[in-house]
Amino acid sequence: MIGTDTISRVIGQDVYDESGEKIGSAAEVYLDDETGQPEWVTVRTGMFGTKESFVPIRDADLTDDGVRVPVSKERVKDAPKIDTDGHLSPQEEQELYRYYGMGAGTDTARTTTTTESTTGMAGTGMAGTGMAGGMTGTDTRGTVGHDTSGPTTDDAMTLSEERLNVGTRSQEVGRARLRKYVVTENVTETVPVSREEVRLEREPITDANAGKAMDGPAISEEEHEVVLHAETPVVEKEAVPVERVRLDKETVTEQTQVSEGLRKEEVELDADGTARDRGDRM
Repeated sequence: MIGTDTISRVIGQDVYDESGEKIGSAAEVYLDDETGQPEWVTVRTGMFGTKESFVPIRDADLTDDGVRVPVSKERVKDAPKIDTDGHLSPQEEQELYRYYGMGAGTDTARTTTTTESTTGMAGTGMAGTGMAGGMTGTDTRGTVGHDTSGPTTDDAMTLSEERLNVGTRSQEVGRARLRKYVVTENVTETVPVSREEVRLEREPITDANAGKAMDGPAISEEEHEVVLHAETPVVEKEAVPVERVRLDKETVTEQTQVSEGLRKEEVELDADGTARDRGDRM
């Protein structure tokens, strides 16, 4: 259980729901005026933490990881929208009790019209008062009419709407690898080769060669030989560099559509039984 001595440790901590899923971060702690104990914590939710929702911490636990509350994230997401102005009116608190199914204080708020705020903001010491009664006309601040759902702050109602803030983030989507491997292909080339062949030449006996022809016995057996040569192809292989390759990256920009439902507040006027449709301009 979270007590007044651990409030400072709650603010700024991550808030987790009953299943351990993160809801957001704790912003402010509200104390019950009667018991002085923490009753509610506002939790910043949404993509940029711009929305604050009231979450009960009566039975919450403070752990090393943050604050764990006994409700679901979806329950907090749809909680009543109540301004975090430092006080909760009895009507606002009862609305939260009903929404979260908490019985404490329900009957009292339903039968009284006290102007005391049942809850004050932690750390400020403000008990304060809220306009919980049935005032009509001009109040002490000079405004016309009053706010029936909370304290009357001025003479107008503020309308808000959600805006879509879209950004980008870088994440790994894949990897490219460059590797080399060996393939073998057959290459055929034509190379000229030469060889020697024997050829028999005959010449008649003339006065020029008669001396050589008559040299030696008239009739005899002789042998004469000549050496023949031929060329054969010679093949050698060598490895030579032919080019260099590397990996590089380039950024390609494309248009991507992002769709999200945005909420905005409209007003409707109900005067003398005649109501305008929502969205009509006044």
